[in-house]
Amino acid sequence: MSTNTALLIIDVQTGLVDGEKPVHQLPELLANIDTLISQARNSNTPIIYIQDNDVDEIGSPGWQIHAAITPKEGDLVIRKPETDAFYGTSLQEELAARNITHLVISGCKTEYCVDATCRRATDLGYNVTLVKDAHSTTDNSILTAEQIIAYHNHLLESVWSDEHGEVVGVAVKETSEIVL
Repeated sequence: MSTNTALLIIDVQTGLVDGEKPVHQLPELLANIDTLISQARNSNTPIIYIQDNDVDEIGSPGWQIHAAITPKEGDLVIRKPETDAFYGTSLQEELAARNITHLVISGCKTEYCVDATCRRATDLGYNVTLVKDAHSTTDNSILTAEQIIAYHNHLLESVWSDEHGEVVGVAVKETSEIVL
């Protein structure tokens, strides 16, 4: 059991990931996050879902967390008003109350909410593991989603030292090695 670790799942909401422009490799993303969820449940690691209030009208089908990874009783769901999951939310207080010092991060969109939350978490002193094949985004006018994901994996891996975080993958490592 990992007493100081929590799995953070950011903005995997139907309207964002499966909407008009689905995120890159959605089936693989959902499968990898589901693997992390199973591992977290097996090790009694807390699971925290972050839900963006701007994805769609609150309460609408598009605003809901994707059915493939629906929270269960006991999972924490935190609604956020901005990109950074810590800003304007109770996330830091919830983590402190649970003595969490290490976050395993997955979700959407890579260059926005995932990146902002990873950076803020390390600034706040958390150890962060970004799961490189459990976050995604969509193409933009300059880069493909695949390029954005690869760039952010490289950027965050090169910025963090062993003391602050790492970038690992479900498909690269055995899931038991993702420290959940």
